[in-house]
Amino acid sequence: MKEYDILVIGAGAGTKLVTPPSLIGKRVAVFEKESPGGTCLNRGCIPSKMVIYPSELIRMAKDTEKFPVFFKERPEADVEKIFLRVNETVKQDSDSIPIAYDKNPNIDFYPKQVRFVSERVLSDGTETYTAKHIFVVTGTRPHIPEIPGLKTTPFWTSREALSPDKFPKSMIIIGGGFISLELGAAYQAYGCQVTGLTRTEILRTADGDIKKELSNHLPFPIESHYQIEKVEFENGEFRVTGKTKEGKSTIHTAERLLVATGIRPNTDDLGLENTKIKTNDAGYILVNDHLETTEPGIYAFGDVIGRYFFRHSANFEGEYLFEHLYGPKSSAPIQYPPMPEAVFTHPQIASVGFNEEELIQKQIPYYKGVNPYSSSATGMARMSDSGFVKVLVSEETEEVLGAHIIGEEAANLLHQIVLGMYLKAKLDQYLGMIYIHPAISEITRNAFRKVRDEKQKRIKK
Repeated sequence: MKEYDILVIGAGAGTKLVTPPSLIGKRVAVFEKESPGGTCLNRGCIPSKMVIYPSELIRMAKDTEKFPVFFKERPEADVEKIFLRVNETVKQDSDSIPIAYDKNPNIDFYPKQVRFVSERVLSDGTETYTAKHIFVVTGTRPHIPEIPGLKTTPFWTSREALSPDKFPKSMIIIGGGFISLELGAAYQAYGCQVTGLTRTEILRTADGDIKKELSNHLPFPIESHYQIEKVEFENGEFRVTGKTKEGKSTIHTAERLLVATGIRPNTDDLGLENTKIKTNDAGYILVNDHLETTEPGIYAFGDVIGRYFFRHSANFEGEYLFEHLYGPKSSAPIQYPPMPEAVFTHPQIASVGFNEEELIQKQIPYYKGVNPYSSSATGMARMSDSGFVKVLVSEETEEVLGAHIIGEEAANLLHQIVLGMYLKAKLDQYLGMIYIHPAISEITRNAFRKVRDEKQKRIKK
């Protein structure tokens, strides 16, 4: 049996517990059954944004006529070259990870699948491994729904959509979440005829006002509350049969079908049954406030624990574990700061904290301020006809409870509010700072002014 100080299963966010501890003398073994870098680098955040950004340039060019600015020819994209660049860049970055590990005498990289064969022992089928600390960072994979006929067809997941063998002229997307909205918007901009189908609401967990605004400015047609009955593939064409929310039977056809109906944890092939590690009903690993599993000395973080599904949250958890276990001695539990999220679709969406429906359900008193992009100097300059900043402020403490933005640069615009929440800034402090005129941040200032107005109205009552 090979013994190490640390075993890491998963070379995605798991890398947070590879190089840093190796630099303080810990012997580390890291296992990865696919390409190093995890979902974010290979099949998620990075390649998707490399696909999305050029598509935004096309949308911007098409939107110039209202100013009026005209191009002699309509903007076009060499989609094949765009995807080629994406895949070459991703492969180069992924390939560089084992090379860096090979140069470090304290790291052994194993491009193998491992599973638990007993409580603290891993096996790759040939060798066995053990360590004082084991980290499970195996992430998730696409969830494939039980739709009659689907699994016998050559459907896509996000993996194939980010590395297409041929760019399609038409595509159906099943699902109405992050992946559907992001990739569907990009494909539509590049000239693919995209149709979305989802059995629930679009962006189901978003703030109600965000969902309403998005529904009025969808980047491609999406039919919500659609019940899919079967999927067929014949002569290079997909046929999706189902019923609308009114009960009308319809058939949608397209060259490609992308399934983006959520994710499931990569825990079913880890041999957890040979350990004391417990999971919830959905298969996500249960951890305590120190990210330790029900097996002492074995930790888990990232998507596989089902708390947050972002690389930035996984990085935060990995950094916490490094400091908690190998930094200055601390028994403090993990404390998450405000956790922002963004959907890089068109229009862009960004959120942090509670949405309004959650505050109503929890009966938390709040003030609300909503300011459209158009109600600002920069909105006037950009001729914005959609988008808003919405802030929800505690009636008791006057600190921000949540913020929701839809429109240009939403992900960047959100960060001043995220910082304010982290520092527990109050309404007067958001109003007291000076905002550059006429910057896009004035839209946020105006939203806080709306909160002040609502507060004053309640006081007068």
